[in-house]
Amino acid sequence: QGFKDNLHAVFCLAENAVGPRATRPDDIHILYSGKTVEINNTDAEGRLILADGVAYACKDLGADIILDMATLTGAQGIATGKYHAAVLTNNEEWEKACVKAGRNCGDLVHPLVYCPELHFSEFTSAVADMKNSVADRDNTPSSCAGLFIASHIGFDWPGVWVHIDIAAPVHAGERATGYGVALLLSLFGGASEDPLLNLVSPLGCNGDSPTEDMERDSKRRRLV
Repeated sequence: QGFKDNLHAVFCLAENAVGPRATRPDDIHILYSGKTVEINNTDAEGRLILADGVAYACKDLGADIILDMATLTGAQGIATGKYHAAVLTNNEEWEKACVKAGRNCGDLVHPLVYCPELHFSEFTSAVADMKNSVADRDNTPSSCAGLFIASHIGFDWPGVWVHIDIAAPVHAGERATGYGVALLLSLFGGASEDPLLNLVSPLGCNGDSPTEDMERDSKRRRLV
Protein backbone atom coordinates (compact mmCIF):
# COMPACT_ATOMS: atom_id res chain seq x y z
CA GLN A 1 0.00 0.00 0.00
CA GLY A 2 2.97 2.33 -0.44
CA PHE A 3 3.78 2.58 3.25
CA LYS A 4 6.44 5.26 3.64
CA ASP A 5 7.74 4.74 7.17
CA ASN A 6 9.79 1.94 8.71
CA LEU A 7 7.27 -0.79 9.53
CA HIS A 8 7.95 -4.16 11.17
CA ALA A 9 5.42 -6.95 11.69
CA VAL A 10 6.32 -9.30 14.53
CA PHE A 11 4.37 -12.56 14.67
CA CYS A 12 4.23 -13.97 18.20
CA LEU A 13 3.77 -17.67 17.56
CA ALA A 14 4.41 -20.76 19.67
CA GLU A 15 3.40 -24.40 19.76
CA ASN A 16 0.72 -24.81 22.42
CA ALA A 17 0.82 -28.51 23.25
CA VAL A 18 1.32 -30.79 26.23
CA GLY A 19 4.83 -32.19 26.47
CA PRO A 20 7.75 -32.71 28.86
CA ARG A 21 8.72 -29.02 28.54
CA ALA A 22 5.18 -27.66 28.87
CA THR A 23 4.53 -24.86 31.35
CA ARG A 24 3.21 -26.03 34.70
CA PRO A 25 1.55 -24.10 37.55
CA ASP A 26 4.16 -22.54 39.85
CA ASP A 27 6.85 -22.49 37.14
CA ILE A 28 8.85 -19.26 36.97
CA HIS A 29 9.86 -17.99 33.54
CA ILE A 30 12.43 -15.35 32.72
CA LEU A 31 10.94 -13.41 29.82
CA TYR A 32 12.84 -11.55 27.11
CA SER A 33 12.39 -8.29 29.03
CA GLY A 34 14.40 -9.81 31.89
CA LYS A 35 11.39 -9.84 34.21
CA THR A 36 10.40 -13.05 36.02
CA VAL A 37 6.86 -14.41 35.80
CA GLU A 38 5.26 -16.95 38.14
CA ILE A 39 2.74 -19.12 36.29
CA ASN A 40 -0.52 -19.25 38.20
CA ASN A 41 -2.73 -19.94 35.17
CA THR A 42 -1.51 -22.10 32.28
CA ASP A 43 -4.45 -20.94 30.17
CA ALA A 44 -3.11 -17.38 30.25
CA GLU A 45 -0.28 -18.38 27.93
CA GLY A 46 -0.67 -16.03 24.97
CA ARG A 47 0.38 -12.98 26.96
CA LEU A 48 3.76 -14.58 27.71
CA ILE A 49 4.83 -14.60 24.07
CA LEU A 50 3.15 -11.26 23.37
CA ALA A 51 5.23 -9.80 26.19
CA ASP A 52 8.35 -11.16 24.48
CA GLY A 53 7.15 -9.68 21.18
CA VAL A 54 6.72 -6.13 22.47
CA ALA A 55 9.99 -6.34 24.41
CA TYR A 56 11.75 -7.38 21.19
CA ALA A 57 10.10 -4.50 19.30
CA CYS A 58 11.32 -2.07 21.94
CA LYS A 59 14.83 -3.41 22.60
CA ASP A 60 15.88 -4.77 19.20
CA LEU A 61 13.79 -2.83 16.68
CA GLY A 62 13.82 0.49 18.54
CA ALA A 63 10.16 1.15 17.75
CA ASP A 64 8.56 4.49 18.58
CA ILE A 65 5.04 3.08 18.28
CA ILE A 66 4.17 -0.48 19.27
CA LEU A 67 0.74 -1.92 18.54
CA ASP A 68 -0.03 -5.47 19.63
CA MET A 69 -3.21 -7.15 18.44
CA ALA A 70 -4.42 -10.55 19.62
CA THR A 71 -7.39 -12.69 20.60
CA LEU A 72 -6.25 -12.35 24.19
CA THR A 73 -9.17 -12.68 26.63
CA GLY A 74 -12.65 -14.15 26.64
CA ALA A 75 -13.53 -11.29 28.98
CA GLN A 76 -13.14 -8.86 26.06
CA GLY A 77 -16.49 -9.99 24.64
CA ILE A 78 -18.09 -9.18 27.98
CA ALA A 79 -16.33 -5.83 28.33
CA THR A 80 -16.96 -4.41 24.85
CA GLY A 81 -19.20 -6.97 23.15
CA LYS A 82 -18.89 -9.10 20.03
CA TYR A 83 -18.78 -6.23 17.52
CA HIS A 84 -16.23 -3.92 19.17
CA ALA A 85 -12.63 -4.86 19.88
CA ALA A 86 -11.11 -3.44 23.07
CA VAL A 87 -8.28 -0.92 22.97
CA LEU A 88 -5.87 -0.15 25.80
CA THR A 89 -3.16 2.46 25.34
CA ASN A 90 -0.83 4.76 27.23
CA ASN A 91 -1.79 7.66 24.95
CA GLU A 92 -5.22 9.29 24.99
CA GLU A 93 -4.89 10.73 21.48
CA TRP A 94 -4.11 7.31 20.05
CA GLU A 95 -7.09 5.88 21.90
CA LYS A 96 -9.30 8.43 20.12
CA ALA A 97 -7.57 7.65 16.82
CA CYS A 98 -8.29 3.92 17.18
CA VAL A 99 -11.97 4.58 17.86
CA LYS A 100 -12.22 6.93 14.87
CA ALA A 101 -10.32 4.53 12.59
CA GLY A 102 -12.73 1.77 13.58
CA ARG A 103 -15.74 3.89 12.71
CA ASN A 104 -14.20 4.86 9.39
CA CYS A 105 -13.47 1.29 8.29
CA GLY A 106 -16.11 -0.78 10.10
CA ASP A 107 -13.75 -2.64 12.44
CA LEU A 108 -15.23 -1.09 15.57
CA VAL A 109 -13.15 -0.40 18.69
CA HIS A 110 -14.02 0.73 22.22
CA PRO A 111 -11.60 1.78 25.01
CA LEU A 112 -10.74 -0.17 28.14
CA VAL A 113 -9.72 1.43 31.43
CA TYR A 114 -5.98 2.22 31.48
CA CYS A 115 -4.95 2.52 35.13
CA PRO A 116 -1.80 0.51 35.91
CA GLU A 117 -1.32 2.22 39.28
CA LEU A 118 -4.55 0.57 40.51
CA HIS A 119 -4.79 -2.61 38.44
CA PHE A 120 -1.27 -3.98 38.01
CA SER A 121 -1.23 -5.13 41.65
CA GLU A 122 -3.49 -7.97 40.46
CA PHE A 123 -0.27 -9.68 39.29
CA THR A 124 1.62 -9.42 42.59
CA SER A 125 3.86 -12.42 43.27
CA ALA A 126 5.88 -13.32 46.36
CA VAL A 127 8.52 -15.17 44.34
CA ALA A 128 8.74 -13.32 41.01
CA ASP A 129 8.28 -9.88 39.48
CA MET A 130 4.69 -10.79 38.63
CA LYS A 131 2.23 -13.61 38.09
CA ASN A 132 0.78 -14.23 34.64
CA SER A 133 -2.89 -14.02 35.64
CA VAL A 134 -5.01 -11.80 37.86
CA ALA A 135 -5.90 -12.49 41.47
CA ASP A 136 -9.45 -11.13 41.03
CA ARG A 137 -11.26 -12.05 37.81
CA ASP A 138 -13.93 -9.45 38.59
CA ASN A 139 -11.46 -6.56 38.39
CA THR A 140 -11.38 -5.68 34.64
CA PRO A 141 -9.39 -8.77 33.54
CA SER A 142 -9.12 -7.66 29.89
CA SER A 143 -7.52 -4.39 30.94
CA CYS A 144 -5.20 -6.19 33.34
CA ALA A 145 -4.14 -8.66 30.64
CA GLY A 146 -3.09 -5.75 28.46
CA LEU A 147 -1.19 -4.20 31.36
CA PHE A 148 0.75 -7.46 31.76
CA ILE A 149 2.02 -7.01 28.19
CA ALA A 150 2.79 -3.31 28.69
CA SER A 151 4.83 -4.02 31.80
CA HIS A 152 7.45 -5.77 29.66
CA ILE A 153 8.04 -2.52 27.78
CA GLY A 154 7.83 -0.53 31.01
CA PHE A 155 5.12 1.88 32.14
CA ASP A 156 7.67 4.71 31.94
CA TRP A 157 8.50 3.97 28.28
CA PRO A 158 8.20 7.27 26.37
CA GLY A 159 6.79 5.78 23.15
CA VAL A 160 3.20 5.01 22.13
CA TRP A 161 1.87 1.59 23.09
CA VAL A 162 -1.49 0.36 21.80
CA HIS A 163 -3.04 -2.98 22.72
CA ILE A 164 -6.09 -4.24 20.83
CA ASP A 165 -7.92 -7.31 22.13
CA ILE A 166 -9.92 -8.81 19.24
CA ALA A 167 -11.12 -12.05 20.85
CA ALA A 168 -14.83 -11.63 20.08
CA PRO A 169 -15.10 -9.76 16.75
CA VAL A 170 -12.72 -12.09 14.88
CA HIS A 171 -15.41 -14.73 14.50
CA ALA A 172 -19.08 -15.03 13.71
CA GLY A 173 -20.13 -18.51 14.73
CA GLU A 174 -17.65 -20.93 13.19
CA ARG A 175 -16.37 -18.49 10.56
CA ALA A 176 -13.62 -15.89 10.73
CA THR A 177 -14.53 -12.27 10.01
CA GLY A 178 -11.08 -10.99 9.01
CA TYR A 179 -11.30 -8.36 11.73
CA GLY A 180 -8.22 -6.18 12.15
CA VAL A 181 -6.90 -5.84 8.60
CA ALA A 182 -9.08 -2.85 7.76
CA LEU A 183 -8.47 -1.33 11.19
CA LEU A 184 -4.69 -1.31 10.80
CA LEU A 185 -4.91 0.05 7.26
CA SER A 186 -7.23 2.80 8.42
CA LEU A 187 -5.26 3.66 11.55
CA PHE A 188 -1.89 3.92 9.79
CA GLY A 189 -3.21 4.86 6.36
CA GLY A 190 -1.95 8.42 6.67
CA ALA A 191 1.60 7.08 6.32
CA SER A 192 0.69 5.38 3.04
CA GLU A 193 0.81 6.70 -0.52
CA ASP A 194 -2.69 5.32 -1.09
CA PRO A 195 -5.12 8.29 -1.39
CA LEU A 196 -8.07 6.27 -0.06
CA LEU A 197 -6.15 5.24 3.04
CA ASN A 198 -5.04 8.84 3.51
CA LEU A 199 -8.70 9.83 3.43
CA VAL A 200 -9.90 7.35 6.08
CA SER A 201 -6.94 7.62 8.43
CA PRO A 202 -7.56 9.65 11.61
CA LEU A 203 -3.84 10.36 11.83
CA GLY A 204 -3.84 12.83 8.95
CA CYS A 205 -1.63 12.84 5.88
CA ASN A 206 1.62 12.75 7.81
CA GLY A 207 0.79 9.64 9.86
CA ASP A 208 2.72 10.82 12.89
CA SER A 209 0.11 12.21 15.23
CA PRO A 210 -3.63 12.02 15.74
CA THR A 211 -3.62 15.83 16.03
CA GLU A 212 -4.35 16.97 12.48
CA ASP A 213 -2.52 20.29 12.70
CA MET A 214 0.69 18.87 14.16
CA GLU A 215 3.65 19.16 11.82
CA ARG A 216 5.53 16.06 10.75
CA ASP A 217 8.33 15.05 13.07
CA SER A 218 11.80 15.30 11.60
CA LYS A 219 12.49 11.76 12.75
CA ARG A 220 10.79 8.98 10.76
CA ARG A 221 8.48 6.87 12.90
CA ARG A 222 9.29 3.23 13.34
CA LEU A 223 6.03 1.34 13.68
CA VAL A 224 5.35 -2.18 14.91
